[in-house]
Amino acid sequence: MTSSTNIVAGNWKMNTDVTSGVRLASSVAAGAVAVPGVQIIVAPPFVSLAAVRDALAGSSVGVAAQNVHAEDSGAFTGEIAPPMLVGLCDYVIIGHSERRQFFGETDESVGRKAAAALQHGLRPIVCVGETLDERESGRAVEVIRRQVVAALADLDPEAAGSLAIAYEPVWAIGTGRAATPDIADQIMGGAIGSTIAAVLGTDVASETPLLYGGSVNPANAAEFAAVPSINGALVGGASLDAATFLEVAAAFSSRNQ
Repeated sequence: MTSSTNIVAGNWKMNTDVTSGVRLASSVAAGAVAVPGVQIIVAPPFVSLAAVRDALAGSSVGVAAQNVHAEDSGAFTGEIAPPMLVGLCDYVIIGHSERRQFFGETDESVGRKAAAALQHGLRPIVCVGETLDERESGRAVEVIRRQVVAALADLDPEAAGSLAIAYEPVWAIGTGRAATPDIADQIMGGAIGSTIAAVLGTDVASETPLLYGGSVNPANAAEFAAVPSINGALVGGASLDAATFLEVAAAFSSRNQ
């Protein structure tokens, strides 16, 4: 169950200011012309979304927000509603492990956010992943299935066609310890793909891009790109350097040649 769409998204997290963000985005756009067959996306901090959007106007590079609230408005100080993002970006990262770990996001809140994003024409990149304890105790598949079911709970198959899911094993994020391609394939081609099919049907499952995230870099990107069930990458630290990030994207571009 694989999608034909290759996506490589760079999550800048809480890095860059407006000036350096525009510079980084412009460098990515300049290099993206040499990386066909891949939808390259950058996810700057909220304060830089407008400036990065403007810097990327006319390029093939997409823009993502790093988070979104499930409500359209209200007394939620510091939060960003889906309608506020319309026109600033096309994608939004939802349920990143750092949001779950540090800010108390739950499987259910991730599902509500995904549904809200789709209602406003934003394309969610929903993150799922197990901790080291969950993997070592043999619960990885159970955890992933639970997270995927919750993420899809409020979606109808038609709307879900704009969804992407990123598998990011928590134990691999920022540690330099990436999952092996075999582990990623077992989860992505197995647990995630079959769960999407069970909830929304095989057609949606076959068209849903599955991205690998977790210490992805130029040294290991080609290994992940060689796995048919992996349709791209959600890149963290390596996305803060344009040349390095584009090397990762190039690994997924070469699979089309």
